[in-house]
Amino acid sequence: MALSTLTARVDEKDKLSFDAFCSSVGLTSSAAINIYVKAVLRERRIPFEIRQEDPFFSAENQAYVLKSVNELRAGKGSAHELIETDDD
Repeated sequence: MALSTLTARVDEKDKLSFDAFCSSVGLTSSAAINIYVKAVLRERRIPFEIRQEDPFFSAENQAYVLKSVNELRAGKGSAHELIETDDD
């Protein structure tokens, strides 16, 4: 089986951290990347979920919303008319 070189550019700090992790689990960086490639080919997909979190649903924001709702239910709030602006 002929081998081929795969080149990728990554942040220097990420590469150092990746190399250190691989070493800590007994792999070379090359072996870890080969495992990834084999998984992609075997599963015919990226072998993990890629997503962008919606910041609205972060734990911190949800805690803030819940706190605000509880304050309103406890009578610590006031109703007012909707204030519209001409901001585009």
